[in-house]
Amino acid sequence: MSRRTVVRVLQWGLTAAVAAFMSLSLGSNVWAGNYRVGAVGGVVIDVDGIVRDAAPAQRQDLAQWRRQRFNQPEDALNQPVGMRMVSLRALEAACQQLLDGDTAELPPDIKYLGGLQRIQYVFVYPESNDIVLAGPAEGWKVDDDGNVVGVTTGRPVLLFDDLLVALRTVVNARQGGISCSINPTPEGLKALNEMLAVQQQTRQQVNVPALEERMKNAFGPQKISLAGVPPTSHFARVLVAADYRMKRLAMNLDRSPVAGLPSYVELIRNTRAISGNTNPRWWLACNYQPVAKADDGLAWELRGQGVKCLTEDDIVAQDGTVKGTGQTSPAAQKWADLMTEKYEEIAGKVAVFAELRNVMDLCVVAALIDQHELRAVAGCDLPLLTGTSTDLAPDYWHPPKEVPPQCSFLRTANNDLIVTASGGVQIDSYQIATRLETVDGVKQVRAEASRPTDAAKWWWN
Repeated sequence: MSRRTVVRVLQWGLTAAVAAFMSLSLGSNVWAGNYRVGAVGGVVIDVDGIVRDAAPAQRQDLAQWRRQRFNQPEDALNQPVGMRMVSLRALEAACQQLLDGDTAELPPDIKYLGGLQRIQYVFVYPESNDIVLAGPAEGWKVDDDGNVVGVTTGRPVLLFDDLLVALRTVVNARQGGISCSINPTPEGLKALNEMLAVQQQTRQQVNVPALEERMKNAFGPQKISLAGVPPTSHFARVLVAADYRMKRLAMNLDRSPVAGLPSYVELIRNTRAISGNTNPRWWLACNYQPVAKADDGLAWELRGQGVKCLTEDDIVAQDGTVKGTGQTSPAAQKWADLMTEKYEEIAGKVAVFAELRNVMDLCVVAALIDQHELRAVAGCDLPLLTGTSTDLAPDYWHPPKEVPPQCSFLRTANNDLIVTASGGVQIDSYQIATRLETVDGVKQVRAEASRPTDAAKWWWN
C-alpha cells in the first residue's frame, strides 16, 4: 500500500461505503454513527444524489462527532483580528511538506484557512515571490448544527477545500461561469398543468391536503444542474444547498429567519393579476462593487456585500417547456429586492448563505489572480494548489442529482392556483475581476500590512 494511502468515507447513506485513495485527505469526509456526516446548510445528499433536509438527530450527531474531535486553535489563531494574512506560497509549501512526510490528513489550521471569515485583500509581493490573501479572522468552534464557525461571529470559516476548487476551476469560470440550478422537468410541469386543469373543471370543493399530495406526485422530482465545478465537491454542495434554501424561503416552505422577509407566496396572497402559466425564477449572483486596486497592481480589495438576488418571469407552455420572458413581476422583484436587502442578516442566521458568499469571495480572488496574471507578477507558480495533482485533491462527495417535489400553492384573490418552483446560483467572477477602480488607499494598506518573521510561516496577524 502506498505511503500516502488514506481511508475516506464517501457520503451520506444507511450502509457504510469505504474506499482507499492515494492522496492527502482534506478531512471533511467522516462518519458519525450510521450516517455520513458533513451536511451543508442543513441539507444532506444521499448515495442516490437525492437532496433532503437533515433531520435534527443527524445535525446533532454531526455536531457531537466534530466536538469530540475538536482541537482548540493555538492562542494566536484563536484571537479575533481585523486582518489575518495567508501566504499562498507558504501554504503550498506546507501542503507539500505534509505530503512528503506521510501525513494522511490536513491539520485544522490549514483545513479552515487560519479562521478567515472573508477575503478582503489580495497583496502581491514580487520581492518574496508571494501572493497573500488577507481579511478578518478569528478562532473557530462547532455550532449546534455541526458547522465550523467563528467563535464570536458564528459565521462559517473559509475552507481550504473550496479555495482549491476555486483555483483549479478558474478556466471554467472564465469560459462559462459557475452555476447551479434546480428545475422541474418538462414532463412534470405538463403533468401538473393537466392535473390542475382537470381539478378546475370539476368545480369541486378542494381537499387541500389531498390536492397537495396529488400535485407533488404529478410534479415529480426536480433535476439539479451544475456547471464549472466538480459536482462531487463541497463547493458544489454549497451552491445546491443555498439554491435549495432560497427556493424554500420564497415558497413559504421554510420560515423566514429574519423579520421583514415574507415569502413570495405571502406577497401574492391578495394579488388579482397573476397569470396561471407564469412563474418567477430567482437566482443568487455576485454583488460586488468595482474591485479597488493600487496603481502598481500589487494590492487589490474586494468590496461589497458579495451576494444579491435576481429574478425573471418564466412562461410555462402546455407541453411543460419553460421560456424566460425577460420581464419581472412586481411581487417577484419585491421579494428579490428584500432577499438582497436582508442577505447580510440572513447569512448570520442560515450558515449556507454565508458559505455561499465565502465561495464567491474565493472565485473572485481566483479570477483576479488569473485575469491579471498575478502569479507571473509575483513569480509564484503554485503548481500544487492550481494544478490537477491527485495527491492533494478536494474531498469526494456523491454528486447531487435531484430534489423531491418542491411546490407551493394557494388561492389568490381571483381564485387561481399558483405554483412556484425555480431557482439557481450564478457566479460570474470574471465580470467582477474586470470591473476595477484605482484607489490610493489600497496601496497604503499593503505598505502598512505586517510581514512574517518566519519565511516558512503560512499565516500571521
